[in-house]
Amino acid sequence: MTILIIWLVAFCLIAYFVHQRWNSGVSEGLDKVLPGFLKSHGDNRYLWVITLGVLGSTTLVKPVDMLLVVILLGLIGWAVMALVNWAGSKAH
Repeated sequence: MTILIIWLVAFCLIAYFVHQRWNSGVSEGLDKVLPGFLKSHGDNRYLWVITLGVLGSTTLVKPVDMLLVVILLGLIGWAVMALVNWAGSKAH
């Protein structure tokens, strides 16, 4: 129960500060990192606020789990890219 309360408080604070600072840097920072179809335009503001709140609060409460997820996604991405490169070389 304590973890849930800490997560909720962290989520509310992170979402609040991301929402407050959206026009003064958060939006531009996301646009630099994300590909074109995921850019943070006006329609996506609240979606990105909630997403960053969830990711930030989960990272604060369970940092090891988040690190393992990032490592796992990186390994899967690397394997997919290696498979695509291999299949592309065989296609020629």
